[in-house]
Amino acid sequence: MIASLRRENPARFSEIVGTVPVSSPDAVDEVVRWADAEQRAWAARPLTDRLAALTRAAAAIEDAIEELAPLLARESGKVVGDCRGELGFAVRYLRWVVQHAPEVYGDRELDDDLGRLVERRRPFGVVAAVTPWNAPVILAMLKIAPALAAGNAIVVKPSPLAPLTVDRVIALFDAPIHAVHGGAETGAALVGHELVRKVAFTGGTAGGRAVAALAGDRLTPTVMELGGNDPAVLLDDASFDDDAMDRLVMASFATSGQVCMAAKRLYVPQSRLAAFVDAYTRAADRVLTTGDPLAPGVTMGPVISAAAQRAAQALTPPGAIPLGRFEADPATGYFVRPTLVAAPDPDAPLVIEEQFAPVVPVLGYPDEKTVLTWANAGELGLGASVWSADEEQAFAFARRFEAGFTFVNTHNRTGMSLRAPFGGVKRSGWGREYAHEGLTEYVQTCVIHAPAAFRPGTATPPGGPSAYPTG
Repeated sequence: MIASLRRENPARFSEIVGTVPVSSPDAVDEVVRWADAEQRAWAARPLTDRLAALTRAAAAIEDAIEELAPLLARESGKVVGDCRGELGFAVRYLRWVVQHAPEVYGDRELDDDLGRLVERRRPFGVVAAVTPWNAPVILAMLKIAPALAAGNAIVVKPSPLAPLTVDRVIALFDAPIHAVHGGAETGAALVGHELVRKVAFTGGTAGGRAVAALAGDRLTPTVMELGGNDPAVLLDDASFDDDAMDRLVMASFATSGQVCMAAKRLYVPQSRLAAFVDAYTRAADRVLTTGDPLAPGVTMGPVISAAAQRAAQALTPPGAIPLGRFEADPATGYFVRPTLVAAPDPDAPLVIEEQFAPVVPVLGYPDEKTVLTWANAGELGLGASVWSADEEQAFAFARRFEAGFTFVNTHNRTGMSLRAPFGGVKRSGWGREYAHEGLTEYVQTCVIHAPAAFRPGTATPPGGPSAYPTG
């Protein structure tokens, strides 16, 4: 009998949204070997054929958004409008890959007085993608789209906390893409498989270490994004107007704060701390409503699980400021009242660790040197933001952040161009997603070279071939 994963609705944990079969190690082995056999034929197809298949998949996903968005909301707890946005962004990214893949994956040839050289972009083979629950569709698509475009096959292991929508999206592709489901045992069987040639992982640090160890044992290359504890620094001239504060509130509390690139630590000049708390609280009253993610007007749903609910409650100290409208029952769903914690101890776990919860600290700083030290503290360096009325001043400050990506006067990817790569520094991972850098993660460069001295019709150089350097 095949075991199955039952996914509950975090907004109504008595409701089972759906099930998927658990993939045993033997089942994973079968899927990977099947993908490996398919990959050769897929890679042999012209790039235009592969991209045509991805174009059809994009259209199929777009047609299914209204059906898939409620499913994603029910399994993940994200508000349904955000789920539509995530699915739409996945379609947009897939089409962006189709548009730009010919430029990135095409051969490059150079023929001059030094000889003839061809650089080819070749697929790895089978790619393993291990993806999280907080943005399951787009974080899978960031791996699926470039991997398939490049000629790889891909096997995706979604999180057991959000497997259903990803499973449905994968089924819409006419390409060598498969899903396996389960927990750590399934993931280990996939990542450690002898036929997996590249691993793409997004998740927490503990999971990243486990994946890195398994991949390292086989010397399998990886691309990883491991999370962040992103600071948002408001400079002396930063505006506290309604638009800016509305953006900042949602940058912290979208998906109940369970986003790697959320604004998790807020820093404002000490002299403006009280004014900021007032402006931020009023913004939360305008834009933040916690409740059933399928209900109209709700902008924040539950956290993902009972464990996440307990962790968030443990992070909330006495005196924390409740935010927005709370139209939820924590006894029937994994709801947490969003809060702002003003002037906590700078060394408190809430400040120095990634919360992944709707509990946000704000600290007053005395000067820019001090706040830069605070902002750059810690082992994570994914994202950051700087807020200022002077863009040049903001960019000058941003250059000193130890972060893979710094936003100016916002703290999310809304409205951003896909040309911008995204990834971390320090221990937030390695490799890049989005942009051309994200496409090149899924190919290897192979070179064909005819040095000028040894091309047909060219005399052997004095001293013989060894007279010419090879490196």
